[in-house]
Amino acid sequence: MTLPLSPWLIRQSGAGRRLRLYCFCYAGGSAANYASWQAELDPAIEICAIELPGRGRRFGEEPLTSLAAVTATVAQLIASQGSMPFAFFGHSLGALLAFEVARYLHHQRLPTPRHLFLSGASAPQHRRKLELHLLADDALIEELKRYNGTPLVVLEHRELMKLLLPVIRADFALAGNYTYRPGALLNMSMTVLMGREDKNGEGEHVGGWKKETRGDCRIAWFDGDHFFIHPQRAAVFDCIRSELLGMACT
Repeated sequence: MTLPLSPWLIRQSGAGRRLRLYCFCYAGGSAANYASWQAELDPAIEICAIELPGRGRRFGEEPLTSLAAVTATVAQLIASQGSMPFAFFGHSLGALLAFEVARYLHHQRLPTPRHLFLSGASAPQHRRKLELHLLADDALIEELKRYNGTPLVVLEHRELMKLLLPVIRADFALAGNYTYRPGALLNMSMTVLMGREDKNGEGEHVGGWKKETRGDCRIAWFDGDHFFIHPQRAAVFDCIRSELLGMACT
């Protein structure tokens, strides 16, 4: 089956794929952050990364600041991608996007993910209201240093940061303008991944994710800070494999 092409979806098609893992990136990230995942996870799992406007191949496009608009667009695209079962992985802002896209699909009675991997994010009903997108450039760069997800050499490159900051601001606006609204419980299992040394307060209300689904919700802790997914990459992959391989074989 030939699937519709879209700049929003970056995938590496291949033979033997039986389950698709849609990956949602953190603020300022792009689909390129997941480029190596296909080679490191099982061949039965197809990695399909979400590429928002303003980055990667879409660098010249205006970034979006409406989470509702992003959610609806991505959900409708995913619903058009055929009958292959799928799951979601999202880190930080990506976890919030993955959750809201899953809710949209559930509410619209469209096919839903079999599993959610929600990484580095507080449960949505406990999210702190942060307006990092309103900070001046220097203050925003200092906040990015505290998050420890961007190499220092990049943050100190003024010309490069001038190009990157509009996308980073737009992504922080997606999170900063978000308002949680209670809705129908999801019907899928979840794995919540958290760093033990995350100083952004993300782990304080991690148990709240259990209140969003009728399915099982497992919490997995990893050594590291907010961006534990980088130094703990192998352990994160093991966690994903342990949940998905059984699904890919059914």
